[in-house]
Amino acid sequence: MDLDYAKHLLNKVKEDYNKIAEEFSRTRSYLPPDFLYFKPFIKKGDKILDLGCGNGRLFEIVNGAEYIGVDISEKMIEIAKTRYPQAQFLVTSPLLLPFPDNTFDKVFCLSVLHHIPSEQLRRRFLGEIKRVLKPEGLLFLTVWNLWNKLSIKKLLLKYTILKLIGKSKLDFFDIFLPWKDSKGNIIIQRYLHVFTLNSLKNTLKEAGFKILEAEILKRSKKESNLFIMACPCSLMDKTEASGASDGGSTPPRGINSMVKLI
Repeated sequence: MDLDYAKHLLNKVKEDYNKIAEEFSRTRSYLPPDFLYFKPFIKKGDKILDLGCGNGRLFEIVNGAEYIGVDISEKMIEIAKTRYPQAQFLVTSPLLLPFPDNTFDKVFCLSVLHHIPSEQLRRRFLGEIKRVLKPEGLLFLTVWNLWNKLSIKKLLLKYTILKLIGKSKLDFFDIFLPWKDSKGNIIIQRYLHVFTLNSLKNTLKEAGFKILEAEILKRSKKESNLFIMACPCSLMDKTEASGASDGGSTPPRGINSMVKLI
């Protein structure tokens, strides 16, 4: 994708979420099951970055941690500040985070990466996450799992054909997803990159992260997210070394087991 067009799309993401902020927040007024899945990993005293915080609802499970929520959308940050006045929220570019290196113990990037256009900007985005994470910090990242939706498959086919015939500036697996009002009228067309779990894992690895866990998290009977837990460090090497020093036992795997390692 052309870099100028990618930057245009990123600005469009901001403008789109400013336009639908109130309605979008109403559809995100509850804590989904996958948020509770993360709760055991948040410790008192942790420095937490909620990157792409939306209306700030992750703040409800921070367990006494030092929380900062940031978002590209000014309107979403206004809503977050109203909902959680005791928390700290900032408007910022996802490509240039206003924090020193090695600041955060945990970064939560929930349903954000699929809105970052182009491989180049996604690398810059993940590079910023890696920069602000402490050497043994953890990244918790989700994107929408859309492959079981017929409407998404139709959009993928549409934009693939347009790409092949030179009528689309988008990359393969990019789509515009309509947001409709209560009457069914299309308000905006949101940019979205459709990941598979493998492509998501590869994107994180190419950005210099170690994958600690990769799976699908259920949100409801019909909805799920692709989930990655990763670190920018040798955490896995250290746990393996610890296992070897205890007689060569294999360290526990799985997200529940990792709770014991943190």
